[in-house]
Amino acid sequence: MAESLRDILDAAALGVFPAADGGTTVVPQHGGRDAGVIAFTAHSVVFTDEDPRWVRETLDGLGRDPLAATMNARFLTAFMERTGRTTDTIDVLLTGAPLPGRPGIALTEVADPGHPRVVSARRRRDDVRVWAADGGVLVLGRGVAGRLEAAVEVAAGVRHRGLGRRLVTAARQLAGGEVVWAQVSAGNARSLRAFQAAGYRPVGSEALFLRP
Repeated sequence: MAESLRDILDAAALGVFPAADGGTTVVPQHGGRDAGVIAFTAHSVVFTDEDPRWVRETLDGLGRDPLAATMNARFLTAFMERTGRTTDTIDVLLTGAPLPGRPGIALTEVADPGHPRVVSARRRRDDVRVWAADGGVLVLGRGVAGRLEAAVEVAAGVRHRGLGRRLVTAARQLAGGEVVWAQVSAGNARSLRAFQAAGYRPVGSEALFLRP
């Protein structure tokens, strides 16, 4: 039986990746909200409810290096046109193992369902929890295939003081023993540095397609 998307993600979180054989694995979506592409080293995973034959025929039709074909702009555009979905960017995908102890930063959980950060997070995640810090916000929620995802926001006036690193470290301490995932735009060098300084490691890249 073929692995599910969640099986592949759980293995990757432990450092076990698909074979670096230049191939592409096509698996069904975990749910109706999220479809997309994850590129690991020399192997890609396309998660979609579209016919796998369409995926493979489209990739073959590009005539491109198979190692890069799934993240080629032509394939991503064809994916959007086929599914009627949209995508924002190609993100770096990172994981952070859970940490013991309590966060070393004062956090206040935001219970207001109408809070702008709660509303925004619920468009892409389930079971969203939001904490406010002095100058920053931390979000945890269930995203792709039910994985636990973290996102942070740091106010302009308090940047360059290590707040982002402390917030994403706190996410690992609030994870309840689970691995924490993060998606960061490749161009957002400041955020990438914060996650890596907090012990997260890049495992691949991801293009996520959402329904309008």
